[in-house]
Amino acid sequence: MAHDGTPTGPGLLGQQLDSPSRVDEITDRLITAIAIGEYLPGARLPVERELAASLGAGRMTVRAALARLVERGLLETRRGRGGGSYVLDQWPESSTDAVGRTLSMRLGELRDRCDAVCRLQGVVARAAAESRTDTDLALMRTRLTAYRSAGTGLAAQQADSRFHLAIMDAAHNDVIKGLLLELKSTVSIGSPAHLWGEPSTMRTMEIRALHEHEEMLAAIEAGRGDEADALAREHGTIDFELITTAMRRAGVLAD
Repeated sequence: MAHDGTPTGPGLLGQQLDSPSRVDEITDRLITAIAIGEYLPGARLPVERELAASLGAGRMTVRAALARLVERGLLETRRGRGGGSYVLDQWPESSTDAVGRTLSMRLGELRDRCDAVCRLQGVVARAAAESRTDTDLALMRTRLTAYRSAGTGLAAQQADSRFHLAIMDAAHNDVIKGLLLELKSTVSIGSPAHLWGEPSTMRTMEIRALHEHEEMLAAIEAGRGDEADALAREHGTIDFELITTAMRRAGVLAD
């Protein structure tokens, strides 16, 4: 049986195509994941097998959905070394209805998951303030400098992830780190990738995140656990703000 409950024959795990409505749903989720910045222009999507696992769908269903995104001009397929599905366009007007449908269906769940991430992120930052070493601090400073100099969009998204991983490592607790990473992966429409917002708000969010990164690092450096906890929780609210901003753009949430 496939991840989404679709019956399959021996040796054909995930190879059967789901119903047209299921393909529609997965298509909407991938469109939305791109629109809200889980996958940014220039990014390569995971391979079909990994996408199928994260979406809970059969591989043939994912393949059909990806083909639709290529037809819409959101993706291009590259062959050969470094090949795969790459994002071309983030949020054309044709994506708006799909974004509205997908986010409105999951709003309550996403709100609770984002809140949980905020709380656990505070725990991790507090632990980092209490346990960081000089080596940890040097790495966090290096990662912050890399974020500060990164270009907007994909480069900033990747630098942000590396900075937060350095904080998690500074906590010196693999269990807490694993819990946070797993929880963050569930605040997702199309993959475990960290959402980065829609184009019109992206740069403002990146600048805000830089200031908050600087404040968090200062608190961790000084060993101020309470402050690091509070700052990390507040920083975590960005994710749900980006989701609600996207919903307003899609016309399914009032200002």
